[in-house]
Amino acid sequence: MKSNNILQKVKQKIGISLLILVVSLITGVIGYMTIEGYSVLEAVWFTVITFTSVGFGELRPLSNEGRIFTIFLMLFGTGFVLYAVSIIAAELLDQRFIIAINRNKMEKKISHLENHVIICGFGRNGRQSARKLNQYEQSFLVIDKRDFDVSDDTHKGLDSVIYLTGDATEESILEKAQIKKARGLIAALPSDADNLFIVMSAKQLNPKLKIISRASNSSTINKLKIAGANNVIMPDKIGGEHMASLIITPDLVEFMDNIFLEGTKSVNLLEINESNLSLDENNRTIKSLQIREKSGCSVIGYKDKDSKYTINPDDSQIIEKNSSIILLGRPQQIEKLKNSIYNEDSIL
Repeated sequence: MKSNNILQKVKQKIGISLLILVVSLITGVIGYMTIEGYSVLEAVWFTVITFTSVGFGELRPLSNEGRIFTIFLMLFGTGFVLYAVSIIAAELLDQRFIIAINRNKMEKKISHLENHVIICGFGRNGRQSARKLNQYEQSFLVIDKRDFDVSDDTHKGLDSVIYLTGDATEESILEKAQIKKARGLIAALPSDADNLFIVMSAKQLNPKLKIISRASNSSTINKLKIAGANNVIMPDKIGGEHMASLIITPDLVEFMDNIFLEGTKSVNLLEINESNLSLDENNRTIKSLQIREKSGCSVIGYKDKDSKYTINPDDSQIIEKNSSIILLGRPQQIEKLKNSIYNEDSIL
């Protein structure tokens, strides 16, 4: 049952219960004012202590009619009040109501998302992706068939994740995840067929979307790329190569892990697109940017318009249209760049 339907039913039950409370109170007030001539405050006071069985005693001796009316309130009015209060308490404490409230809050957060990353699948790879994006304060949303369980130890550190319960292979779920406003998608489901379907649907809904997909079989890689995936990752292959690399070049691999996997805040590796660089049209070389002089950062890579990489490019390298440069630097050095060569909002 949808959260909105559950909330609507709960509101109806609580509304009826509150109506019973109000009618019971008004009946008692009008009765005491009419029979005993009480003021409004006196009538409210005596009605309330009758319903709650406090037993403070009469304000003044009741008439026979007043006593009969009080007996009526004790037998029927108090029962109505207790029934109404029990219904309200039961509905507010009902687990379905709490889940519906949380889902309703989540849906409001989702409706305001833009320029975010969608993670399809919250298994091992999905959780790792979420932690990395969360560490770098990137906006993201998770789609998974299972409800989010905060008590699950594997979700530790991801309590505030924006989560959408549903099947990511359905276009309606992707649309609900604001895919047309998203900037990236990670297909991390265990099934290659499901990931392929997600990639195809996502690319159709948002052609500009950058898509990273998981693959279990090497035969699926080309199919995923043809479908629209920008990059395809095989976790098992990467894991095996990584372990072998720790034997061959342990210091180098540990250094790279310190940057990429451990999430150290002492080093930043950034890619800046050519369109966000302050370039002189008459001199578009890396040297003209004076990156080292202005900030202390180093240019360690250049990606041309055809997505070909040059490692440690020369200062004379011309920065073409639709290309990008890759920089390495400490946080304080990156800060110096903010007022010199690039627009901070453009960096991923």
